[in-house]
Amino acid sequence: MDHAQEIQIIRRAKQGDPGAFAQLVESHQERLYRFLLRTTNQPELAEDAVQDAFVRVLKNIDRFDERYRFSTWLFTIARRLLLNSLQKKRPLNAGDWLEAASSGMIEFSDDNSDSSDRVFTAEILDGAMETLTPHQREIVILYHHKGKSVHQVAELLGMPQGTIKSHLHRARRRMRDWMSSSDSILSRVEELMEDVA
Repeated sequence: MDHAQEIQIIRRAKQGDPGAFAQLVESHQERLYRFLLRTTNQPELAEDAVQDAFVRVLKNIDRFDERYRFSTWLFTIARRLLLNSLQKKRPLNAGDWLEAASSGMIEFSDDNSDSSDRVFTAEILDGAMETLTPHQREIVILYHHKGKSVHQVAELLGMPQGTIKSHLHRARRRMRDWMSSSDSILSRVEELMEDVA
């Protein structure tokens, strides 16, 4: 549905039309779930966050500003709820996803329908990598993508192992910060979600 159609549905939802709200859920539920699942790789957490997000949206639909995209508002709410859940379970959030994605722990199907998953991961990792210095980028690629040990990276680059560990630590922190900044990640996610809708 286009933006004008969606605004009409949102206005009906604001007036208490349950069918209109059901249309909003149907339009966005799958994309939202896929986004959250990619972020956590934990189906139960993603499902809970989707449900909680729609409950929160239903309660606050009157507050939605029609100048903005509904999907951005929904994704922001869901992402916050998911990060809150992750923080309750353990302190790391975006870093977990980064570690899993960059080390190849996230499994992708060979089906063509899932090619958007690879695009999504590549785009997010590319964006995070762009925040690094050339030196940090080289170390991250050698360690995470090429599977080299800290010792091997140190030998290849002629640096002490402690220096390599420091670079890795700072690079991970910089990438996590980028991934946790809602403006940059959500704008990228919005573009990707439009492509795979």
